[in-house]
Amino acid sequence: MRGRAKPEGDVVAEESSTPDDEFREMLRRFLSNSGADFDPAALAGAAGLPVDPSMLAAMMQQLQSALNRNGQDGIDWSVAGQQATTLAREGMHGVSTREREELDQAATLAGLWLSEVTGLALAGRSPKVLNRSEWAELTLPVWSEIAEPVASSIADALSGLLRDQLRADLPIPLPDPAGLMRSIGGVLFAMQLGQVIGRLSREVVSGGDVGFALTDSDQPILIAQNLNDFAAGLDDVEPDQVQLYLSVRELAHVSLFRHAKWLRLHLLSQIADFARGIEIDVTQIEDLAATFNPEDAEELRELLISGRLIPPRSEQQQAALARIETMLALVDGWVSVVTEEATSRLPRSAAIAEMVNRRRAVGGPAEHAFATLMGLELRPRRLREAAAMWREVGAALGSAGRDALWSHPDLVPTAEDIDDPAALIARLQAPADADQDAFDQSLEALLEGQLPSVGENGEGQEDGDSDEDDASDR
Repeated sequence: MRGRAKPEGDVVAEESSTPDDEFREMLRRFLSNSGADFDPAALAGAAGLPVDPSMLAAMMQQLQSALNRNGQDGIDWSVAGQQATTLAREGMHGVSTREREELDQAATLAGLWLSEVTGLALAGRSPKVLNRSEWAELTLPVWSEIAEPVASSIADALSGLLRDQLRADLPIPLPDPAGLMRSIGGVLFAMQLGQVIGRLSREVVSGGDVGFALTDSDQPILIAQNLNDFAAGLDDVEPDQVQLYLSVRELAHVSLFRHAKWLRLHLLSQIADFARGIEIDVTQIEDLAATFNPEDAEELRELLISGRLIPPRSEQQQAALARIETMLALVDGWVSVVTEEATSRLPRSAAIAEMVNRRRAVGGPAEHAFATLMGLELRPRRLREAAAMWREVGAALGSAGRDALWSHPDLVPTAEDIDDPAALIARLQAPADADQDAFDQSLEALLEGQLPSVGENGEGQEDGDSDEDDASDR
């Protein structure tokens, strides 16, 4: 082992330093690139980041910040925000006045059309037209909330690996440095999440494009650049038709979550519960620790981005994921149906709808990256079946009867209802239970004084029974 040479004039500082100070100073030397053997590009590779000078500088700053946090609890999500906005700005252009005006006009008409097919429509809602970077900044709090349980678990697991590896190279005994290493592990995970959000900002076209509300605002959100890119990918469809269709769809999504105030928290709670149930596969960490070479970070990078740290789902998690997917399918199915009805005047609405549904069912590269990182796929796998169910319910009960099912979580259709819409409709149309009807009639008659009182033996007295006869019986 090689010891550090003591700088002249620093004897007092050396004598008063503690092992923790020595450890922190060594890491600061590495992270400031003052160590001859330290390669920041290798650490960038471990985080799965491109070797870009500006990106490396930001990464080094964040790792320095992790050291200064000195193992404080919680993940520093500011690094995710910086990574996300940096990637979002690549190839980004601002929102022009013309784009804002066009989308404002589309939203106005969208509100009118939507109000014709559902009583849940929010009228007069001007859209919040964003660029990619603004969307990333606006939605980061929800993404970090979802990712917090998994980030903490992975940070804890990685802290053990890094702690053991660095401790072996130190010339002095150390107390457990897990807190410091946990902060650095958290930074590495936050960088990965920032990469995902930055890529998502290039794919999403609206606020509800991922299936649930990423903000608590009742204002529609449209990402102008991505919406125009989406329109350019549709042959023989005029851009203004795409703008109008997607405006209707976004307004329908916002209207649903505004009406069913319980829905957003319900979905976020289900996702958070799923994430908290994820346990990191420590055997992967142990296997890597046995052969880990800090100068060759490719294996650590591959472990971080491959999803191998997250073991196969348990039966409980599979059931939880099925519930999430069912609710996402119900939301997307309802939005698709009311959008289809509201945009029936558009000549190419069917072509636009097919492209939208395909995107939601398959997902883009960034969504797949999020699924790998988190072990959670936000896919409405039964979108088409759920949409078919909503159509049948609407045809049988009308739009008001269909939309009333969102009034309370206990009324929302289940996976079984998606399988058998006819049974759901029959149940909704069935008269009240006969026993309940009889009870209600008896209660009403009793309140109106039309029924005899009930004796102690539980039997009603016949008309003409006297008090004396009743007393003699007793």
